[in-house]
Amino acid sequence: MTTVNIYLNFSGNCEEAFLFYKSVFGGEFSYLGRFKDIPKQEDLPEISSEDGEKILHVTLPISKETSLMGCDNIGEWNEAYQQGNNFSVSVTTDSREEADRLFQELSREGQVQVPLALAFWGDYYGQFTDKFGINWMIISD
Repeated sequence: MTTVNIYLNFSGNCEEAFLFYKSVFGGEFSYLGRFKDIPKQEDLPEISSEDGEKILHVTLPISKETSLMGCDNIGEWNEAYQQGNNFSVSVTTDSREEADRLFQELSREGQVQVPLALAFWGDYYGQFTDKFGINWMIISD
């Protein structure tokens, strides 16, 4: 089954926002990771200790089928941050074939930021902005 969720981006206050959302919706975070948790890689810039404490990814389940997800923007990603336009549609598929198909079709005439590939956390992941300016994330196991 393919699921669609909203992914929120913040400029340093993701943890505060998600603690608030948790107080409203209830439940527990199914995942909360920080930038300091990223394994060292040659092609990644050094992350400051301040940015290391910011949220890399958080998931708050809302129902069996939906979750609210988010992260902080750091470094050059934060330069383009605009409150009110700081979200993506996150699509999770059952297969890499379906992820490939959706990524290819939805990103046509758009701008790919992260090509579909196996990510360090183990999922097949890609990110783009479609031709209408909507940000998308495609994920599969």
